[in-house]
Amino acid sequence: MAKTIFITGTSSGIGKTTAMYFQQKGWNVIATMRNPEKETELTQLLNVTLLPLDVTNETQMKATVAKAISLRKIDVVLNNAGYGTVGALEGTTDQEIEQVINTNLLGVIKLTKEFIPHFRENKGGVFITISSIGGLVAYPFFSLYHTTKWAIEGFTESLAFELNQLGIQVKTVQPGPTKTDFTGRSLVMPEHPAYNDIFDSFKKVFFSDEVLDNLAPAETVSEVIYEAATDGKNQLRYLVGPVANGDFNKRLELGAEVFHEELDKAFFGK
Repeated sequence: MAKTIFITGTSSGIGKTTAMYFQQKGWNVIATMRNPEKETELTQLLNVTLLPLDVTNETQMKATVAKAISLRKIDVVLNNAGYGTVGALEGTTDQEIEQVINTNLLGVIKLTKEFIPHFRENKGGVFITISSIGGLVAYPFFSLYHTTKWAIEGFTESLAFELNQLGIQVKTVQPGPTKTDFTGRSLVMPEHPAYNDIFDSFKKVFFSDEVLDNLAPAETVSEVIYEAATDGKNQLRYLVGPVANGDFNKRLELGAEVFHEELDKAFFGK
């Protein structure tokens, strides 16, 4: 019998490519997004079911999870919905702060909690959450984004202890720079005049043509997600790509303080 994966945030990027990847592998896919009526590609695929889900809407979340479970047994839940914010914290609005935390962190926690009874009753299942190299390493101007991703790392690492005892796997995937909407409509860039000069210096490095032209395709992340979903291991973290592996290992090797100094030099010439 074909297995089923439930995915959030499938309107574009990693979520969409992963829905297609699993479908090609013969899985049933329940693909969720805020506006499924606007989707045109996934609707053409066999064994793909679209359901509405805004992970910040608790009432809708409960209804969508109940609907998904009523359709078939869920084997894997992929927490993918989220977006990035890069810029000076002083330039962010309270609404932006709440939105990124509600989406990237609370949405993950609440959706996971909704599915735990289903996995527990079935004596198995896999939770996979898209974290980021930004959940293990900190870069300039990502303080709000790092807040959510570092929290995800702690949340999943602790949760794995309790759920592994019930036969439920808890995993995170840490992509490096990837060709997704992170640099497009899914990116919020608050600005503040007091930081213009240093923010410009940062952007020249982080958003340079060289960096953007060498972003890894989202499909590479989908391949690792499939590995995490099917390898049967109680492995917590799956880093994706040379940047993620390189920066994480470099931080471990140099130590947090020296690594911080290295990034200062790279971005600001200090």
